[in-house]
Amino acid sequence: MTQQLVLSFIGDDKIGIVERLSDTIAQYHGNWLESRMAHLADKFAGILTVSVAVEHQAALINALQKFDQFGLNVTVELAKQHEAEGSSLSLSVVGNDRPGIVKEVSQVLHALNVNVKELTTSCEPAPMSSDMLFKTEMVLVAPKELDLSVLEDALENISSDLVVELSVS
Repeated sequence: MTQQLVLSFIGDDKIGIVERLSDTIAQYHGNWLESRMAHLADKFAGILTVSVAVEHQAALINALQKFDQFGLNVTVELAKQHEAEGSSLSLSVVGNDRPGIVKEVSQVLHALNVNVKELTTSCEPAPMSSDMLFKTEMVLVAPKELDLSVLEDALENISSDLVVELSVS
């Protein structure tokens, strides 16, 4: 029998972090399933899912918790496997950068019982000016009974300068 673990980590960005993590996971017979990692400011942070046989689980967790000696804080959570019910959607939002965009978008999603499965954000200069553009890409799960035009209208009502693209995955 296997158990899925969700690992999150953050530490100073150094060469070899991914190799050290992958080596430890393999050493304890774990299988690296999926991950998201990024250099943010001067830190390297990530989240990944590992499958490991139950008999190796405790030893793997113990080895990962010792990564703090290398300057990497690793947190391990046991994962439950279940599929989200509803419609899978992709959402893209672009607009002039300002504080509160993620808060406003997430409030709309929460009010309509839409779950965020993935969230990526960035700020970059607009192509024809020096103004900063905020961009977000999301994967969502919406209740089957939700009319998508209601969701799209609610998101577009946040601000006139936000461009919202919503599509069924």
